[in-house]
Amino acid sequence: MAIIEINGLTKNFGSLTALNDISISLEPGRIVGLLGPNGSGKTTLIKILNGLLQPTSGSVRIKGNAPGIETKKIVAYLPDRNALPDYMNAKQLMELYADFFEDFDRAGAAAMIEDLGIDMEQTMKKMSKGTREKLQLCLVMARKAEVYLLDEPIGGVDPATRDYILRTIISNYNENAVVVISTHLISDIESVLDEVIFIREGRIVMSGVADEIREEKGESIDELFREVFRC
Repeated sequence: MAIIEINGLTKNFGSLTALNDISISLEPGRIVGLLGPNGSGKTTLIKILNGLLQPTSGSVRIKGNAPGIETKKIVAYLPDRNALPDYMNAKQLMELYADFFEDFDRAGAAAMIEDLGIDMEQTMKKMSKGTREKLQLCLVMARKAEVYLLDEPIGGVDPATRDYILRTIISNYNENAVVVISTHLISDIESVLDEVIFIREGRIVMSGVADEIREEKGESIDELFREVFRC
């Protein structure tokens, strides 16, 4: 049974159409790649699912509810840029997450943060960009959520950090949850994807099970992405 149902979703910003009549159904237990170049509508879709933007038309349901207070209880969101107070350190941010989210696993977060060698007393402001991104991911993946929305989680970090981030996602998400990873860096995440959604100029141009697409097309998702989105 689908955990996310999107039907006829359109989002306009004035005369600009960011999403155009999108329909998607996503089931739990899957890691889904939302794949497209910058400006394709990926972040707009993620923000609508998280209740930060409202649709112009169409419907969005997460476990039967429109994005809002109820869905925030089961949705873990990693934005594409730092959204946490830069004066806080890791210890304070763990307290913040524990206050806001009943499903936050404090011990799990602490273990991931320690594994990365992040100084619990160092403020976000003093951390490198890569360290900030790893800390944010630890906090998000320490939730026992039913939906994980990860917007460009590997966008600005080095290859070794990308590998750690992907391992963290795979080993920490609830197996009864759906994980949506928005990115344009296909080769780095292809191996973990169960399903893919190609989006261009606000429209879905291809979607399906990753293995079936590879078998049908006779090429990798990365190769196919380069063909579909060739300039």
